Amino acid sequence: MCAQAVARVLSAAIRVLTGARAIWHCTPAAHGRVYYGNHASHGDFVLIWSALPPALRATVRPVAGADYWNRDALRRYLIGAVFNGVLIERDPAQRSENPVDVLSAVVDTGASLILFPEGTRNQGDGVLPFKSGLFHLARQRPELEFVPVWIDNLARVMPKGKLLPLPLLCTATFGAPLRLQPEEDKTAFLARARDALIALSADAAAIEPSGDKP
Repeated sequence: MCAQAVARVLSAAIRVLTGARAIWHCTPAAHGRVYYGNHASHGDFVLIWSALPPALRATVRPVAGADYWNRDALRRYLIGAVFNGVLIERDPAQRSENPVDVLSAVVDTGASLILFPEGTRNQGDGVLPFKSGLFHLARQRPELEFVPVWIDNLARVMPKGKLLPLPLLCTATFGAPLRLQPEEDKTAFLARARDALIALSADAAAIEPSGDKP
């Protein structure tokens, strides 16, 4: 099965399992964007990718940890051939390139990105403090639009340590884009970006309070 067919099958599967419902507070667009979300599951980027209009998926590339996705041939195939992911070395000692330079080069090709600025999966409630990479990317490419995406319920679909997924409705709520403002410093930008993401969690809860599929 070719990579495009595998991508279609995976997209269909996650839609059946989770609903992969998208709620847009902005207009889907093909130009360079960074979709950034809360991070509770290895499936987070798949849900965002599946919730995008099909015409946009080919131009949106998830950013993922090389240490996880390079562990075996199947993972390398999925992240490379199927999702066209951008692998980043999370261990500074293993890096041969600056991750922000890598991401800047990717968006220069016209691609958009999916990334998770918490930097690691959050097993608790709320949103962890953002790593500084989001700011450094915005500073290098101030024309980029940063779109917050709140992912609701995916961690409950496949709880850590469980073998079988639970059929729960998941939503990906896409907020209004934001850009780095002139003279805005790192602390202010990261706080504004994080606040925009957290604000979407209340919207998602109001729209789907129970989270259960009918």
